[in-house]
Amino acid sequence: MTFRIDKLGVVIAALLAYGAFLAPFANFRANRIVPGEARGILEALPAGLGAALLGFAVIAIVVVVLKTPTVFRLLLGLAALLALAILVGLSAGHLTPPENTYARVSPASGFWLLSFAFALLTADALARLRLSPLARVALLAAVAAAAAGLLVSGAWDGLSILKEYGSRADSFWLEAGRHVVLALGSLVAATLVGLPLGILCHRVEALRAGVLNVLNIIQTIPSIALFGLLIAPLGWIAVHVPGAAALGIRGIGAAPAFIALFLYSLLPVVANTVVGLAGVPRDANDAARGIGMTDGQRLFRVELPLAFPVILTGIRIVLVQNIGLATIAALIGGGGFGVFVFQGIGQTAMDLVLLGAVPTVALAFAAAIVLDAATELSNRKPGRAA
Repeated sequence: MTFRIDKLGVVIAALLAYGAFLAPFANFRANRIVPGEARGILEALPAGLGAALLGFAVIAIVVVVLKTPTVFRLLLGLAALLALAILVGLSAGHLTPPENTYARVSPASGFWLLSFAFALLTADALARLRLSPLARVALLAAVAAAAAGLLVSGAWDGLSILKEYGSRADSFWLEAGRHVVLALGSLVAATLVGLPLGILCHRVEALRAGVLNVLNIIQTIPSIALFGLLIAPLGWIAVHVPGAAALGIRGIGAAPAFIALFLYSLLPVVANTVVGLAGVPRDANDAARGIGMTDGQRLFRVELPLAFPVILTGIRIVLVQNIGLATIAALIGGGGFGVFVFQGIGQTAMDLVLLGAVPTVALAFAAAIVLDAATELSNRKPGRAA
């Protein structure tokens, strides 16, 4: 019997070996700002569980190195990620002294390496299985439900990031709402403006180069610089235009952040609209003209439906980009998850940084999966391939 080696599995196995046997699994700190004490798996987990995790890691290393069935690798990856999520919560209860409200326990590099390795294994298995778009969205929903279940159950309450959340629960959801409004609102505004502008650029070739060049220049301006450039003109408008301040327009706050995100969003929407419309087969337009369609009918019944997957790809790019960029809005008082990131940096409290960074990454990841699935479904509509 011959054994075949999986090349990616060798890389994953190396990550698993280092994360399990060499890197610390958790950090213990006497309070939220002092340096942590690294604890390995055997120290960080209750008796028996640490040894069981190490044994599981050895079995996983063997499985991923060899070419094993894809479904089995997927189940292994998902089960391991769930087990790690539960065990890191148990490590917090194990390491924290009784009745101690100041101590902090956070995942260390070993936990993150193990999680990354098993996430890589899961992603590779999903890519090989080529799940349908709806199946990928259903899997995302199942992962989100599992994470919500762990949060509600209190399994993670001992972790330092949840302790930071506990003292900021009200402000967390307020900033979460602001973050979503900034990201989605600027996307909606950019779509309402960028889609007609893209159609115009497609129809009027003389206009196309100038508009796209201007939007390219805006895209090259660093986000912090663009936020700063908008402070002076918006401040002037707030002072000299009646009613502007009442509408929330001012030099700092959500207004300059919203406008900056809107400007950054225009290029992907406009460019993808132009590319999508340019890719409509000439035969489709000729057939539409042959049955007597007007220009408006051809645009809405033929060209835009055929260009929709490309346009939706641009919208996906914008949403993922805006979810990340909205974090920087906190620097000018725009709110969002960036409030916790910059507070944590100022206080040298990395768990507070994670309180802002983790939901931002999760939102961007979920948005990418959902819109990727929507794009693929739009490509599968009857007649789309033709």
